[in-house]
Amino acid sequence: MSTVAVLGAGAGGAAAVAELSQRGHSIRLWNRSSETLRPYRSIGGVRYDGVLGTGIAIPKLISADLAEVVNGADVILICLPTFSHAPIARELARIRCILPVVLNPGHTGGALEFRQAYAAIHAQLPPIAEFSTLTYVARKYEADKTSVTGKANSVRVAALPNGQAALEYARQLYPGASVVSDVLASDLANVNMVLHCPGAVLGAAWVEATSGDFTFYVQGMTSGVARVMSQLDAERRSVAAAFGHDLPSLVEEMQAIGTIPKSWSDPHDIAGAVSSGEANRRIKAPDSFEHRYYLEDFGHGLLPFLQFAQVADVKTPVAQSLYELATAATGTDFAATGRTAARMGFDVNSFDSLTRIVRG
Repeated sequence: MSTVAVLGAGAGGAAAVAELSQRGHSIRLWNRSSETLRPYRSIGGVRYDGVLGTGIAIPKLISADLAEVVNGADVILICLPTFSHAPIARELARIRCILPVVLNPGHTGGALEFRQAYAAIHAQLPPIAEFSTLTYVARKYEADKTSVTGKANSVRVAALPNGQAALEYARQLYPGASVVSDVLASDLANVNMVLHCPGAVLGAAWVEATSGDFTFYVQGMTSGVARVMSQLDAERRSVAAAFGHDLPSLVEEMQAIGTIPKSWSDPHDIAGAVSSGEANRRIKAPDSFEHRYYLEDFGHGLLPFLQFAQVADVKTPVAQSLYELATAATGTDFAATGRTAARMGFDVNSFDSLTRIVRG
């Protein structure tokens, strides 16, 4: 068993603490905010319920001191929002940490942005691997407790060149990890980009009017939203094909993960398939444009996807339209802080500059 530094004490990080503790790993939990950690400290651990059972997971250490948490760990598991990847990379680089890093999740371009942020400090790069999506469906409704409604059966994982050590830890921590050949395959298997962006844009008025008082994957999953999702998904698969990856459809990918039942037989009925999943059916819509479905999935999901599409010279009109509408509706310049090609370390006009990074 391994000693794991879990960075991030939100719902996903807390779920990782619960599961990995159950499986015998020694956990050291970090979060930037001491206030976030205080409820855990007060009970000596992390409460959890749902598909992992009910109980309290007891980390060996709970601290807001990054150097203290990573000291003595075997591997770093980063369960932070994707807009925190570059800042945490810089912090780890400054303390010259070269432990293997697993991003759970990396979403679209996570490993690339992490690598570029690390390199900007002129520090030795650690082995880096990423999951395509978070290995849990989890929410924090109480400050000291995570409710885990879903646990992934199989999630794609890939490493950057020289990242084999991180990949091996990813497989050890999550035996259901499905290894793919390079991080472009994991990046372009990010289901959240397809699952969240159409509904976030097309349901924007409803979000503002009700503060998100509707179920995003059921009430918000209308046939019109599903048709846009289907076209966005086709664009995703076309970009992946341009890089040599034959990726399954959204429905097939979610069936592999476990958020759509294996018994679902119609891959073209996206609305029915998504709303049939037990893990997601009760999840509420974003309560505002400050929600991660906007801040994370456009600037760190759709934007890097558009950058990959430009490199691959694949037209993506639906993705481009959703991005521009989200920018206008929310008043947010996602490119100001999001995953541009420059922040991921490649030339958007050069196919070779990207493939050399991911394939060596």
